Amino acid sequence: MGLLAKIGYLGTVSVAVGLLSFGASNAFADSAKPLTVVELFTSQGCSSCPPANANLIEISKRPGVLALSFGVTYWDRLGWKDIFATPEYTDRQITYETPLGRDGPFTPQVVVNGRADVVGNRIGEIDDLIAKEPKPDALGVTINKNSLAIGAGKAPENGADIWLVTYDDKTINVPVSRGENTGHTLPHKNVVHSLSNLGNWDGKAVTLDIPPTKAGLRTAVLIQTPHGGPILAAATN
Repeated sequence: MGLLAKIGYLGTVSVAVGLLSFGASNAFADSAKPLTVVELFTSQGCSSCPPANANLIEISKRPGVLALSFGVTYWDRLGWKDIFATPEYTDRQITYETPLGRDGPFTPQVVVNGRADVVGNRIGEIDDLIAKEPKPDALGVTINKNSLAIGAGKAPENGADIWLVTYDDKTINVPVSRGENTGHTLPHKNVVHSLSNLGNWDGKAVTLDIPPTKAGLRTAVLIQTPHGGPILAAATN
């Protein structure tokens, strides 16, 4: 290879490396951006919930938003057992009710960043909360295959809960044969499949082992003030 050809080749390599470095730094910056967390508490047995499910599907497409659909169990008594609902998700919703000033749980309920709530079929009001409520910090939360890392930051006096969530980001259609939605097929997206508390974050940087995510599911982490308080940080893989 001649000298000029070598110079041209090396220049091309340098530009390529520079572009790769720029892309990597941009990718890291994007992963470190704060996420708005939108939680929908819903039930396949609730006739008011399908519009809220549709709202969450649309919201889930927005950049910078982590939308999660939690199925609750208290509508199961009307003849249709929600196939995604668990008592743990119902408990999570109930925990929110006192801090949010509610007398009890209802569906469809949307909670934004653990700070404020609205009826889930009112998309304009959801948009207002997303725009108004402070976003969780990034806190350097990163999720790998078998571990998650949380950076140092300011924690509440008694620490914060570390919640590990797995969810399905595909749209799933569920035919309902009994209850208030008899005969309808209900689309769902970002359905939560598991919710577990990994312990307490005290503001110090920490790395924790996590179980491998089941095939087809994604993982999210929520760092949250205990007893249904504000979400301080959130990340997804």
